[in-house]
Amino acid sequence: MVTEHSTSHVAAVLAAAVLWGTTGTVASFAPAGSSPLLIGLATFGFGGVLLLLRAPRAILTLLRRPGANWPWLLFGTIGIVVYPTTYYISMSLIGVAAGNVVALGSGPLFAALLDRLLRRKRLTARWVVATVVAVTGIGLLSFGVSSHGVAGATSTDATVAGVALGLVAGLGYAAYSVAGSAVIATGISSSVAMGTMFFAGSLLMVPWFFVAGPGPLAEPRGILILVYLAVVPMALAYLAFGYGLRMLSASTVTTLTLVEPLVATALAIVVVGERLNPVGWIGFGLVALGLVIVTSAGVRLAPRSRRTSAVVAPGDISD
Repeated sequence: MVTEHSTSHVAAVLAAAVLWGTTGTVASFAPAGSSPLLIGLATFGFGGVLLLLRAPRAILTLLRRPGANWPWLLFGTIGIVVYPTTYYISMSLIGVAAGNVVALGSGPLFAALLDRLLRRKRLTARWVVATVVAVTGIGLLSFGVSSHGVAGATSTDATVAGVALGLVAGLGYAAYSVAGSAVIATGISSSVAMGTMFFAGSLLMVPWFFVAGPGPLAEPRGILILVYLAVVPMALAYLAFGYGLRMLSASTVTTLTLVEPLVATALAIVVVGERLNPVGWIGFGLVALGLVIVTSAGVRLAPRSRRTSAVVAPGDISD
């Protein structure tokens, strides 16, 4: 059940999810001709550099001497590169709302699978029910959104490609969620664990962004959008996300972040002009119900080693 001790961690994850829900709508206002791939590279690349500023010495130390954590750090970094390079393209093909619900809706399933395969984690019955309800809603929601002005919206091939890329983004998201949880469980602080993986990813994404050339994103409006995406839904939100991972399991966290598609859908309807048909509204309601189930009594706390991460061995890295 949700305890007083975990309430702030649940709130932090939900706050991060709300901020993430603004990304698609904000990105949709990028100058005409802007590359969705470059938007993703800039958001996570520059955001990763900002996260370095939170604890530069500890992050660089962990990056140079990862110790036994190196497989998790590498796995998480790969997920961090995969997520933005597929997520924004998915939204450009099938719309802001549908792109969000596919990517984030698949995240809990992939996280549960990775947790089970890589960390031998057991899942609670309540989590299974909450996730099944929410993911069913995600499926209905993805078919219940009518996009206007979305590239390839009337093309079956584009829709299939957009959904496929959204699923790949969901796998990337699950990968760095599980990896971050595993590293934090060893006694390393959440900001250092997440900051190390994101900064490592930025070492690839920032050069990639400049080699490709920013194009229209170099215009004042493009720069303003990139600054917002890198600072707010990336750097600030992922600090909150990492804080949540200190006390909550990766599978619970990824289920809580299903609030993002709800926020993204609402903004897509109100701001972008996408429409939700009756099937979509049913899906919207099921996602909300799944969130109520998991937050009311289904939150799994992290192992004790993660909850007591403030007490670490002298050789451990903490901020």
